[in-house]
Amino acid sequence: MLISHFGHSCLLVDTGAARLLFDPGVYSSGFEVLEGLDAILVTHEHRDHVDPGALAAVRAANPGARLIAPFDLEGAEIVNPGDALEFGGTAVTVVDAPHEVIHDRIELPVNVGYLVDHGAFYHPGDSLTVPGQRVDVLGLPTAAPWMKVSDAADFLAKVGPRKAVPIHEAILARTEVFYRVLVGTAPEGVEVVVLPRGEAVEL
Repeated sequence: MLISHFGHSCLLVDTGAARLLFDPGVYSSGFEVLEGLDAILVTHEHRDHVDPGALAAVRAANPGARLIAPFDLEGAEIVNPGDALEFGGTAVTVVDAPHEVIHDRIELPVNVGYLVDHGAFYHPGDSLTVPGQRVDVLGLPTAAPWMKVSDAADFLAKVGPRKAVPIHEAILARTEVFYRVLVGTAPEGVEVVVLPRGEAVEL
């Protein structure tokens, strides 16, 4: 199995029988020119996991690739937990993997995980759900508004793969995502002010 990382949660998994692209989102790049894809699999609808503009480009380059998602996405086959898929002899099982809680005031999208070839690879999306079977290679969420680094370490220990590939890491350089959560959940009358570095602001 060959795995290529295009940033954040976007991975190309080549099983030798099929080429599967996972979560082509806005914090990823370079995947738009890929060819020979059998499927594009999206875990959930957040833009860091699916960028409609870039998705259109990669679909144009791969007209035969099936688009898979757990929500209503144009041109996609909508899947549900427990569904069994096959791409060129490669099996993919859709895992019930709910999105982790960001904040109780933020609505969560439907999220699924994808288990390739009965555990050869597991992409959980924005979930720390442990699949009920052995995993050889794990896509390991590393940083998010919904997790601490200890959560990632605990998830890694619970899954116990042979190898883990850090994903969902681009957010470490994008503080605006965290600020958006704070602004959106601040109590009424509380203003969150992000100060520019080195500049004095009257508050």
